[in-house]
Amino acid sequence: MLVSATEMINKAHEGHYAIGAFNINNMEWIKAILLGCEAKQSPVMLGVSEGAAKYMCGYKNAVDMVKNIMEFYNITVPVAIHLDHGTYEGAKKAIEAGFTSVMFDGSHYPFEENMAKSKELIELAHSKGVSIECEVGGIGGEEDGVVSNGELADPVECGTIADLGVDFLAAGIGNIHGKYPANWAGLNFDVLAEIQKTTNGKPLVLHGGSGIPQEMVKEAITLGVSKVNVNTECQIVFADATKKYIEDGGIDKPKGYDPRKLLKPGADAIQALVEDYVVNYFGSAGKA
Repeated sequence: MLVSATEMINKAHEGHYAIGAFNINNMEWIKAILLGCEAKQSPVMLGVSEGAAKYMCGYKNAVDMVKNIMEFYNITVPVAIHLDHGTYEGAKKAIEAGFTSVMFDGSHYPFEENMAKSKELIELAHSKGVSIECEVGGIGGEEDGVVSNGELADPVECGTIADLGVDFLAAGIGNIHGKYPANWAGLNFDVLAEIQKTTNGKPLVLHGGSGIPQEMVKEAITLGVSKVNVNTECQIVFADATKKYIEDGGIDKPKGYDPRKLLKPGADAIQALVEDYVVNYFGSAGKA
């Protein structure tokens, strides 16, 4: 059964671990992530960007796919389906389609407009029993056309948004979407600690979790991060495993071109990554 993310995030914050928010793109991604979290008994959030929702034929189909796969595999761990970096209109559509959690990314608006739109969507989400995440300060890189240099969030603005009743807050602390460059300065833990103070201990979100060193992720969790987003790393291991299957002659074997065989190594690689992250990075294994 799909659930709101509020309870799992609050438990993670109190227990000083984090919930992995792994982005999904198709059936293989959903299966791999759910099976990995079920194997390790970890709560999980399935992130869906607006672009991925379109690729999966709409918000409703994404929800139905997750529900059906959960039922087929008898998934028992708490699962939230979460809109990632949603627009104002996208968040409304996702709520209507049955998403149990949404993110409104108003970081590219002037702060007053971000605050007004956040307030409206927080009220709407909560009226439907849906958890909601908002953002202050851009996350570096590009996500579905939203580009940012990764500026640091203003702790005072973070406190203002937190006071609106948001369930968890994404704040830029030098993190980046996609691959991290060799000259990346790392996460700014001083700003993160200040944000945790100004938000009165609100659960915080670390976007761009792929490629951040394990020790940095763990330190961020000690400073209030209770949700970590992972997308790029899953894409990379899927691509690498699929490439190896082809280069090793997998498609030349009897019916090796069957998509069920062609896509299996990549899906297995995603599941292995998920299991590694929930055990060794997030500490959420056994918390279901």
